[in-house]
Amino acid sequence: MSSIAIVWYRRDLRVHDHPALAAAVAEHDRVVPLFVCDPRFADGRYASPRRAGYMRSALHALDAQLQERGGRLFFRDGDPATVIPALADELGARTVLWTSDVSRYARDRDARVTEALGGRTGDGGRARPMPGNSIVDVARIATQAGGPYTVFSPFHRTWQQAPRRPIHPAPQEIRTPTILSTGRLEPGTHDDTAGEAHARAAADRWLHGPADRYAQRHDDLSGGTSQLSPHLRWGTLSPLALEQRAARAGHDAFTRQLAWRDFYAHVLLHEIGSKRPDPAWDADRDHELLDAWRDGRTGYPLVDAGMRQLARTGWMHNRARLVVGSFLTKDLHLDWRLGEMHFARELLDGELAQNNGNWRWIASVGVDPAPPARRMFNPTLQQRRFDPDGSYVRRWVPELERVPADLLPEPWTMTDAQQRDAGCVIGRDYPAPIVDHAVERRRAIELFARGQ
Repeated sequence: MSSIAIVWYRRDLRVHDHPALAAAVAEHDRVVPLFVCDPRFADGRYASPRRAGYMRSALHALDAQLQERGGRLFFRDGDPATVIPALADELGARTVLWTSDVSRYARDRDARVTEALGGRTGDGGRARPMPGNSIVDVARIATQAGGPYTVFSPFHRTWQQAPRRPIHPAPQEIRTPTILSTGRLEPGTHDDTAGEAHARAAADRWLHGPADRYAQRHDDLSGGTSQLSPHLRWGTLSPLALEQRAARAGHDAFTRQLAWRDFYAHVLLHEIGSKRPDPAWDADRDHELLDAWRDGRTGYPLVDAGMRQLARTGWMHNRARLVVGSFLTKDLHLDWRLGEMHFARELLDGELAQNNGNWRWIASVGVDPAPPARRMFNPTLQQRRFDPDGSYVRRWVPELERVPADLLPEPWTMTDAQQRDAGCVIGRDYPAPIVDHAVERRRAIELFARGQ
């Protein structure tokens, strides 16, 4: 008797090293790869038109890969807890497999789907959550006392020794029911960089050269990072396969950064709170300051370059993310959640565990106990150190293109004659600093001290 399985795709949009797809193909005669277009995705707190467009491109690429193997990607609209059980009953599907996730929203949604499928997972139940979004099983990593980790370094040591599951090759053939309507994905803007083929090619380019210099160059604002984060966020690249390849090549500094991704998933799964209360964020401060930060008009070139890169491309260099995050929370004294929300809307790699974890880290309200003063970044010094020739700033803030290199980190110090020569009059062509970093740093230290 033939059997049918449904593979419910979410943010795991690939065919290589996909445990749920591999199990479905190995154990069943027919497989229905399914994506449910949940309206809450477009209307929720973390809705992002930019990211939705990228996702649609990745889904079209996934459909093409499935068709190369004889299959198709099927689309349905609605609440997964209603749509998936109804489709399973229509097909007589014995199993529904998916890649498990860690956020409370994802866990609550999956619990509702599981209940609607009969309330049991694994043996004896139709619902079958599988690994695939992280390198190790972050739910199984625990301290010697049996609790979750709240500090990265000891987590990393345990993570290094944690078992890895096997890596699954892509199925050679995927047989889908011929009478089932495929449904339709809403059209949208096309992103040529989305999809597994592009992700794997980008990983090859990274691992075959630049990764060798990652430890020395990862803070270099003009380059040095992999830029693979959108592919990892959407699962068009297997994090485990990437980590295993990097580890075999001896790229220890890079694999350590991949461990941070698992750490924040671990923190979100266990809903670990802060070890330090939030300071009194300045809710009454001029909202024009927030708008200037969002628009890249703060008068600090590195901050503005990072924010403009984000607005233009949907991505920002990691070092720039730290600088702009420090500026929002420690110079403007604005609630880190405002930055988290803005990033969630703009980043192609925006994902709750990483975005929330990184913002809490830079705002000094995360799970780690480091003193707030250690994460108050001087944007001028950061620019001198990590963009010494000014190539990053000049690319994203073109009005500063002719400013002399030694004056570029502090263009407001130019004389009137120098401003005329550079074609950049401060206050007209480029804004004067909206705050004084030295003054605001002292105020930030006072605010954090009061909250402790």
